[in-house]
Amino acid sequence: MPTPRPDRAAVVLCGGESTRMGRPKALLPFGPETLLARVLRVCAEVCGEVVVVAAPEQDLPGLPAGTKVVRDSLPGQGPLEGLAVGLAVVAAPAAFCTSCDVPFLRAALVERMFDALGEAAAAQGVVEGVAQPLLAVYRTALAPKAAALVRGGRRRVVYLIEGETVSMVPEAAVREADPDLASYRNCNTPEEYAAALRDAGWAG
Repeated sequence: MPTPRPDRAAVVLCGGESTRMGRPKALLPFGPETLLARVLRVCAEVCGEVVVVAAPEQDLPGLPAGTKVVRDSLPGQGPLEGLAVGLAVVAAPAAFCTSCDVPFLRAALVERMFDALGEAAAAQGVVEGVAQPLLAVYRTALAPKAAALVRGGRRRVVYLIEGETVSMVPEAAVREADPDLASYRNCNTPEEYAAALRDAGWAG
């Protein structure tokens, strides 16, 4: 069982517009909790510090005690803006960064990403040959760079690791922590959400 560590933080992004879902994903029920609360609970198994990044004026469900909430400075700029804001307030040297719509996130995957960081600026898993910019760990020292990229109109998370040393975790190593890669399963549409509820035994 993982143990929360004060030198490990989590930044959970929930300020997206949820256009394809049609309603705020952070508020969606998933069994006895919301999608956001579920992700926060898993992150807290590994991380001693948990930060939620929300849009200005966004309604949030009840959050676990000790959760810090910050708001996007430049709404509508995508996940890199959320990373910039979240990393800027984290006290730990590195943070696991994820969206709020990954109901099957596993604590073992979070721990594996931290273990892979070493002296690198970031650690990303590689799934089906593609590096995953979320469900990844970033040094909090990257916050000013992330903010500058957003201001300059370069809003893709991939730009954050340009020129940086990155620890790429091969799929075989990712699967040791998450055999079926369930952590990477998003709920972007009503159909994906309904399927996730069925697979978790919460349908109906």
